[in-house]
Amino acid sequence: MPDQRVRSLPAASAASREGGAAAWARDARAARRLSTLTLAWLGLESCLGLAAGFSAHSVALIGWGLSALVEALASLIVVWRFTGARTYSPHAERRATAAVAVSFWLLAPYLVAHVIYDLGAGHRSTPTLLGIVVTSVSLVSMPALGLAKRRLGARLSSAATAGEGTQNLLCAALAGGVLAGLWLNTAGWWWVDPLVALTLAAVAVREGRRAWHGRLCRH
Repeated sequence: MPDQRVRSLPAASAASREGGAAAWARDARAARRLSTLTLAWLGLESCLGLAAGFSAHSVALIGWGLSALVEALASLIVVWRFTGARTYSPHAERRATAAVAVSFWLLAPYLVAHVIYDLGAGHRSTPTLLGIVVTSVSLVSMPALGLAKRRLGARLSSAATAGEGTQNLLCAALAGGVLAGLWLNTAGWWWVDPLVALTLAAVAVREGRRAWHGRLCRH
């Protein structure tokens, strides 16, 4: 009997490795599916957010619409990362992680410049029904997507996937801030809108730095 147990150990270890590889492959496919779904939604979200933002002179809403484009870029990067032979490539993961970090940094300079321009021109945001509807939908849907991707990123050891999830959570938080700014502006608190935009710029820089260094958010 002892001999039989010893002989069974290599087979059990091989089965365990195969099971772990299969689970990793399932998670990789799930990450790709979630990113594809997110990419489709963010394309629509960005168009509607920008249209509402420009019509309402809301720098926060414009910034939020642009951040949706940045998120879409991150989603596209993750889809690229987990497609074909790149799925199992450490080199592809490093490239995707760096690209997601850069996608965070694309947003900050524009937001700061746009706030400065609008404050100098005296623009003040006005309530917009389209903006309220689009940001409300994101406020509800994005946290679930973001948390799911961060969990997948931790299991896959993929900072790119976790970084995309962080962008989704950032989108939800900013949607709440944009909504608050649109409402508070009617009470004379016009400064809330540019403050939300500048906060977005600061957070984007910080999260880009974290993504660049491959820091995973684990849950």
